[in-house]
Amino acid sequence: MAVGGDDDMERDFAARLRLAPSNPSSASASASASPTAASPTAGGGGIAFRAPQEQFTAADFELGKIYGVGSYSKVVRARKKDTGNVYALKIMDKKFITKENKISYVKMERIVLDQLDHPGVIRLFFTFQDTYSLYMALESCEGGELFDQIVRKGRLSEDEARFYAAEIVDILEYLHSVGLIHRDVKPENLLLTSDGHIKIADFGSVKPTVDTPIKVLPNSTNERACTFVGTAAYVPPEVLNSAPATFGNDLWALGCTLFQMLSGSSPFKDASEWLIFQRIIARDLRFPEFFSDEARDLIDKLLDVDPTKRPGAGPDGYASLKKHPFFRGIDWKNIRKTRAPKPTVEANANEDEDNQDSDWLSHMGSAHANQNVPVGNNGAASSSEVRSHVSKLASIDSFDSRWQDFLEPGESVVLISKLKKINKLSNKKVQLILTNKPQLICVDPAKMVTKGNISWSDDPSELNVQVANSSHFRISTPKKVFVFEDAKQRAWQWKNAIEDLQHCQKN
Repeated sequence: MAVGGDDDMERDFAARLRLAPSNPSSASASASASPTAASPTAGGGGIAFRAPQEQFTAADFELGKIYGVGSYSKVVRARKKDTGNVYALKIMDKKFITKENKISYVKMERIVLDQLDHPGVIRLFFTFQDTYSLYMALESCEGGELFDQIVRKGRLSEDEARFYAAEIVDILEYLHSVGLIHRDVKPENLLLTSDGHIKIADFGSVKPTVDTPIKVLPNSTNERACTFVGTAAYVPPEVLNSAPATFGNDLWALGCTLFQMLSGSSPFKDASEWLIFQRIIARDLRFPEFFSDEARDLIDKLLDVDPTKRPGAGPDGYASLKKHPFFRGIDWKNIRKTRAPKPTVEANANEDEDNQDSDWLSHMGSAHANQNVPVGNNGAASSSEVRSHVSKLASIDSFDSRWQDFLEPGESVVLISKLKKINKLSNKKVQLILTNKPQLICVDPAKMVTKGNISWSDDPSELNVQVANSSHFRISTPKKVFVFEDAKQRAWQWKNAIEDLQHCQKN
């Protein structure tokens, strides 16, 4: 990724990343003369990428709504100011990547995406970086996540699920044919184009097999393939038992995803990751009565505890999977030309959300080129830097002018999400807003009225957050305990944001 500026942190990170050729033009020239001369596995200077490494900055883009949030990244809709082209801009926090030893994941995703060529794989257009962030300009999928379609509709019809499952099968067949195991297939990583077709994203966990024709990082095919990656609810039992990764891992996740499309919930859902893992190992699988016999049979076979027996993983490859009665009527040769189900648009979606860009960077914590972020003595993070880090954790579902009415003049949002507030007798949806004042505001999103504030304290003994799993967390105060469920699985981001603000206030 392209390097800009002389900042020590930036140069150090670029050295660790070791992807940018020292002379991009000469690297491109050598690549045209010899396609393998500058491959990722070659020793020497750099890599000639199909997707160029540009010298852009975040200021070159109009940033709009957030598509999704990961552990170290955020994907936002971005319009290039000079061309008007729209991208899904993946913004990755360098400090977090370095601290959590995620550089190899970033390298792998960048290298693999650059080489893949399939209509069901998200396309990478170009990359760039600044002192604080790495950027990947990806294909924008205006239909959002498949996960959102499931949530908005409650569950999908069998015809809808059949179409989406068929496109996922088509994608997995391609990935497996080039020797790649995705290892994180789930509805959040399956995106919809504006006309409703599936594209798979997030290749940070991809595992290449030894015979892959894809150029990969040195020794990546020899690394332990049984390392736990992915999301708890979609992890196959063999991975929990430390078996090496196989193509069957993705087929298990396909079975879980099909179950979730048809029922609205993952098959092994439970109150904690530990309980989820116990259900997976025990194969505690319970089918709703409304599942058709064909759907039940296919899911049952995809969720076989023996990965070699899952349809698509056997000696006849994907032929047995495509011939399953559930897929009767699917035109596999023209699946991408078949009319897709129409995506359901988010209720009350802000049609002018791209115009919320004016102060978007302040929520991201990204610095403009002429903006200095102060650092305290001995390299310790200053309160400004901590506040910037807090902002980078923001996970905004639908930040627009509607929520400004609940803020005081000059106050800004750090984190906002629509959550399920869990009570003993009933569960209610609330919009929880964390601000830089700081304060925690609960809003009824249906009636658009404040339901009260959670008493703030900088003292962790008086305000603290406990995370049960990625979806469930509770905020405890001396007078009351609030329990929330986040369908987007961002419980840890709420904990980190609140604790960082407490630290920031003390300093």
